[in-house]
Amino acid sequence: MADWGPVLIGVVLFVLLQPGLLFQFPGNSRQLEFGSLKTNGKAIAVHTLIFFALYAILILAVHVHIYAG
Repeated sequence: MADWGPVLIGVVLFVLLQPGLLFQFPGNSRQLEFGSLKTNGKAIAVHTLIFFALYAILILAVHVHIYAG
């Protein structure tokens, strides 16, 4: 059986944590911007760390598993 939990969690987090799509931290003109669709290097680095932390917590600590039969 294939475990689709890590794949699904990764795709959902990747889409939701794209800098500038829903929010951007740090923003270009303010500390936190919503829906600006613009990004910078600092925001990419911060969103990468947030993605890694949430992914590691959900996969390693919570043990999210989705099996397709």
